[in-house]
Amino acid sequence: MEADIIKDLRAKLDIAAEALRKAEERALAGQFALEVMHEIRNPLEAVGYLIHLADQENDLAPIREHLRQAKEEMATVHQIAAQTLGFARMLPNAQEVDLIELAEAALRIHHRRITAQKIHLIRDFAKESFAEIYSGEILQVVSNLLANALDALPEGGTISLRLRKRDSQVQLLVADNGHGMPPDHVARLFEPFFTTKENRGTGLGLALSKKIIERHAGTISARSSALPRRNGTTFRITLPTKRPVGDVAPQL
Repeated sequence: MEADIIKDLRAKLDIAAEALRKAEERALAGQFALEVMHEIRNPLEAVGYLIHLADQENDLAPIREHLRQAKEEMATVHQIAAQTLGFARMLPNAQEVDLIELAEAALRIHHRRITAQKIHLIRDFAKESFAEIYSGEILQVVSNLLANALDALPEGGTISLRLRKRDSQVQLLVADNGHGMPPDHVARLFEPFFTTKENRGTGLGLALSKKIIERHAGTISARSSALPRRNGTTFRITLPTKRPVGDVAPQL
């Protein structure tokens, strides 16, 4: 009798654990979707306003100018959507991906915010930065790190992205010169529900990012300093260039 109760409890625990895993993965996907929607909303609002201005004009020259600007804004929307969908589509197997292109796609998602905050962006990419990954998941992780960096930066701050290939691994660094964090915060960064953003953060982004990187047989770490003139935070992701033999796609 007790064995049956224990067996039933274990089965229910397995069901609950699987439901929690799927909920966690959807949470990060939802956060990523919000980042993309926020970046697309601005140019779409600009298009609506420019069309309104064109509708109020009687002269051909200003109408053409408003429509030209609207076309530029729509090109921005198209570029964000095309890059994001290109990397984020679910694939049955990991594929070899140029991490430089993936990093550029993540930057494109946050382009408006980077411009609005007058961020100084430093790219330091190696020529060969390919890895066998599930690109949609890694794009979500890099986008999350960029969003965190932007949250930590004042106007005119600096974000550095660095990609390096070392033997059978690729390293990606995302660094900022923001306010930094004390050691006790850094030690808890990857804990679920821990956040330094008070009411603005869920505390799930970095915890789920860690799970994604570990599913790719990689590692993610952070170091930070709040000392004057040494302030800032750096995240380091290390990924193998090839997925482990026998690896299967993550179940979403």
